Amino acid sequence: MTGLDIRCSMVSVVVLRGAGDATRVLLLQRAGKYLHGVWSYVAGHIEAGETAAQAARRELAEETGLAPHAFYATSFCEQFYDAGNDCIMIVPAFVAQVDDDCTVRLNAEHVALRWLPLAEAARELPFGSQRALFEYVQREFVDRPPSEFLRTDT
Repeated sequence: MTGLDIRCSMVSVVVLRGAGDATRVLLLQRAGKYLHGVWSYVAGHIEAGETAAQAARRELAEETGLAPHAFYATSFCEQFYDAGNDCIMIVPAFVAQVDDDCTVRLNAEHVALRWLPLAEAARELPFGSQRALFEYVQREFVDRPPSEFLRTDT
């Protein structure tokens, strides 16, 4: 084999509530052995037969019990080197907008949650690509209305 494989087997979902300066993003603290104790956001693997958007909605429901009132694909993909599989991982990001009074029901993957302004939340994230995603979300989903062309109902 020459070069690295490029794989897309995961998705991420940034959950927002509120609008403008009152926008808050959901952070979840991981419970499992992988990244134990780290603050992050909804993420997971695409299952056989699923589109990325379907996987993102499923992961959102499984990890938080939330059903968004608006759901968007973004033009942002996280990318990183996966040393264990010697490949470049591409992770498409989605944005879920939920009601201000929503109730989050955590599954066993997480032990705690916080709603924070994006800039404050970004400081809690361990990886540069995650912080870059939050900067993108601030610019494209908070500072301006998101493009309806990005909205997905799948």
